[in-house]
Amino acid sequence: MRQSESLFFELRGLRYHVRHWRGKAARGVFLLHGWMDVSASFQFLVDEMAPEWDVYAPDWRGYGLTSWSGADSYWFPDYIADLDQLLERIQPESPVNLVGHSLGGNVAALYAGIRPERIRRFVNLEGFGMPATRAEQAPKRYARWMEELRVEPRLRDYDSYGALADRLQQNNARLTRERAEFLAGHWGKDAPGGGVVLRSDPAHKLVNANLYRLDEALACWERTTAPVLWVDAAQSETRTRMSLTEEEHAVRRAAFKDLRHVTIHDAGHMLHHDQPAQVAHLIEDFLAAR
Repeated sequence: MRQSESLFFELRGLRYHVRHWRGKAARGVFLLHGWMDVSASFQFLVDEMAPEWDVYAPDWRGYGLTSWSGADSYWFPDYIADLDQLLERIQPESPVNLVGHSLGGNVAALYAGIRPERIRRFVNLEGFGMPATRAEQAPKRYARWMEELRVEPRLRDYDSYGALADRLQQNNARLTRERAEFLAGHWGKDAPGGGVVLRSDPAHKLVNANLYRLDEALACWERTTAPVLWVDAAQSETRTRMSLTEEEHAVRRAAFKDLRHVTIHDAGHMLHHDQPAQVAHLIEDFLAAR
C-alpha cells in the first residue's frame, strides 16, 4: 500500500486536511471525493497508479480530518471556493489535472468552466449532476429545509469498526472485506459514548435549500476548454435513483467541447472501489496524453 502524508492548511476559517501521496512534482493530480466520503477513499486507486504521480486529495469541509464549518447547513459554492484556494496554495503557477468523483466531480465540472485557464485535463467520475428542477418547486424546498433545521441532525452509531465495515459491504457487494475494513478505519472515529461514528458533520444530511439549476450548470460546463474524460459505471445506483435517461445524460455530456466517454463494467457508483485498476489506467493514459 502506497503511503500518504497529511498536510494541513488554514483556509477560509477552517483547518483543511489534504492527503498527499508524494511523487514527481511535474506529474501532479488532484483527487476530489464524493458526498459522505473522505480522501482516503482513493487509496485503492492510487495504489494502481504509477508511483511517479504526485497525488493530492483534500477532505472537503465537514469531512474526514478537515474542520466542520460550524454552520447548520453546507452550501455548494463553498466547495468551489475551497478548491480554488487549495489549488492556489499547492499549484499556483500552472494548470492542474483534476479528477472528481460524484460530489467532487460536480464541483470540479463547475470549476472547470468558472476557471478554465486553471485546468489542464479533467476526469469526471460519476459526476453527472442532479435531476433538473423547476422554479415552482422552490417554496416547498425552502419549507422542507426550514423544517429539517428544527431537528438536530444525527448520524448512525456503530458498535465497532467491524460493524461499520459490515455496513459498507451491505451497501456495496463488490467491496472486499480488506477494503471495507480499511475504509471503516478512515470513515469512522471513536464515539464519545463508545462505539464508532462517521467522520462527517451530520449537517451534510440536511436537504439543500437551493434547487439544482441545470441551466446554470450547463452554462459553466460549456465554458470548459480542457479535455474531459467522462467515466460512468455500468451499474450506477446513483444514476438509476436519479432516473436520468440516456437522452438527458447525453445532453449533459454534450456541454463539454472536448469529451471522451467511457463506461466501466461490473462497477457501481463507487467505481474507484470496484474497479480501481481499470479506472487508474484510464486516468493515467488520459492525463499523460499530449
